[in-house]
Amino acid sequence: MLVNGVRPTTVVLTDYDPSWPVRYDEAADRLRAALGPRLRLIEHIGSTSVPGLIAKPIIDIVIGIDDPDDEASYFPDLHTAGYQPRVREPGHRCLKGSAGALSVNLHCYAPDSTWVRRYLVFRDRLRTDPADRARYAAAKQALTDREWPDINYYAEAKGPTIDQILERAGWTD
Repeated sequence: MLVNGVRPTTVVLTDYDPSWPVRYDEAADRLRAALGPRLRLIEHIGSTSVPGLIAKPIIDIVIGIDDPDDEASYFPDLHTAGYQPRVREPGHRCLKGSAGALSVNLHCYAPDSTWVRRYLVFRDRLRTDPADRARYAAAKQALTDREWPDINYYAEAKGPTIDQILERAGWTD
């Protein structure tokens, strides 16, 4: 069924795959080679960065670029490395690429961005707190039986659980 001309999507989660960090390392090496010293920070984020957590099999990477809005200073090199722009927001760019057979979502921010710190606090909390990791997995699993107009609605639906976990981790904006 189409909704406003778009076919709704469902979310498919898979068990943790120990090859995900290897795929991240491969993608990170290509990004380091493509961007050199312009790459101020690179981190594996998202569910594939948390051992034992169910996830969509997509590698999420955040990189720090001095000025993400200055696309001319780095987009050509990311394009050559196989990345295509998907989201353009002030201070943030998201590009799509691949790491072997897996897709990569590449988030570009300034290295000191609040969003970068937020991603890392959340990831580290899930890596070190089994109860919060289980809460997050349960919240994600509960959302897989729905159809979403696009994947952003699924991400937004996880927001309250993410906010609760961040609060327990001591996160403040």
